Amino acid sequence: MPEFTTQQVHAGESRDAAHGARVTPIYLTAGFEFDSFAQAEGRFGGDEAGYTYSRSGNPTTAALERRVAGLERGREAIAVGSGQAALTVALLGLVQAGDHILSAQSIYSGTRGLFENGLKRLGIEIEFVDDPTDLDEWRRRVRPNTRVLFGESIANPGTEILDVAGVATVAHENGLPLVVDNTLATPYLLRPGDFGADIVVHSASKYLGGHGSTLGGIVVDQGGYDWAASPFRHLTGPDEWLDGRSYVDVHGAGAYAAFARSVVASLFGPVLSPMNAFLIQQGIETLSLRVQRQSDTALAVARWLEAQPEVVRVDYAGLASHRAYGLAQRYLPRGQGAVLGFALAGGAAAAERFYDAVELFSRMTHIGDVRSLILHPASTTHGHLTADVREELGIGGGLLRLSIGLEDADDLIEDLARGLAAVAAGSAVSEGAAGASAGDAADALPAHAFATDAAVPAAGR
Repeated sequence: MPEFTTQQVHAGESRDAAHGARVTPIYLTAGFEFDSFAQAEGRFGGDEAGYTYSRSGNPTTAALERRVAGLERGREAIAVGSGQAALTVALLGLVQAGDHILSAQSIYSGTRGLFENGLKRLGIEIEFVDDPTDLDEWRRRVRPNTRVLFGESIANPGTEILDVAGVATVAHENGLPLVVDNTLATPYLLRPGDFGADIVVHSASKYLGGHGSTLGGIVVDQGGYDWAASPFRHLTGPDEWLDGRSYVDVHGAGAYAAFARSVVASLFGPVLSPMNAFLIQQGIETLSLRVQRQSDTALAVARWLEAQPEVVRVDYAGLASHRAYGLAQRYLPRGQGAVLGFALAGGAAAAERFYDAVELFSRMTHIGDVRSLILHPASTTHGHLTADVREELGIGGGLLRLSIGLEDADDLIEDLARGLAAVAAGSAVSEGAAGASAGDAADALPAHAFATDAAVPAAGR
């Protein structure tokens, strides 16, 4: 089998027979013309290969699907309009009202919102495993109505690493599939299917696309789970749309992918634009180059931050001090990804001064960009969570999240030093103001004057 760097350029490609275009063309069309009555009937009936409508399939999108399926060594992929859509399609292809999902506690807040505010409204129960490294806890939490085990290969923002093989073993002991969000690792750093994951999802808006210019999501059926022996009655039981046959009868090992594509993705309609599919495929061609450099730089930045006295904690699994370091060495030998968090001793006030002082890092909610990004999770992406949940997840007021891009590591560290200088200047202002109020008020400078004088030089360093 070709190496990853070869596959990211060539996997799943199909030459353009009409004109010889070397790059996959963008098929900006809503529908597709039929040659005859019989061809139209055959395509809609599934007896003839081909496209009917871009909501159900498009040649540009199909090329992206083949590429990602190849990189993840999966059986089939489904491309949709966003990462959130990918997770929704993946899960609604499995669960229904009355079912139970068992998930790692450390998942991204947007995913948690989908679970608690979206799927719960549909009658789907959600439960979180407090310590995802405790396989016995996973076993204890499995119920008779559990249908899915879920986790993230690298959690956002705490960078906990999922023991994919261990959790997959628990899932398979109970005849259940394991779904893994592999967005932060990408198939370059980790293929969850190699360790037993059954379904892999990606927010292609992040590292696969890589340039922060488009949204997209991917669901990959790894092809190893036995759908015929599964508890999913919507796949094994008779279906009116299939003239009383089941999805397993008609599609065999592809039963889940066929249902997720034709029923969930097509009918709910989270369509990926052919233009976005094209842009994501272009991004994938340089995936290994970007992710390797970003991971290497992230490790350098994490080590520098860990040495700074103002920083009380660095969340990056590439550091020996991180609780997931052992798992990271096992599952992510090429690199531990490009997202990291760090907590400042001064809490939220220090985080705000730091955040506003940086100049090279872009202040925005996103990850996986070629540009380096910074965010304050407690007041933005995780702000809707209760204080107890944020505390449990380590999302304190002093935590800042970084997504490392392609800039030079020294330039990024210089910008972070600028942020720390602003924190130090702000602390000096606070201490000076406190000392003045306790001493001779007549000798005290106005706090605003002190802050102006101190902050300008600090921001310029």
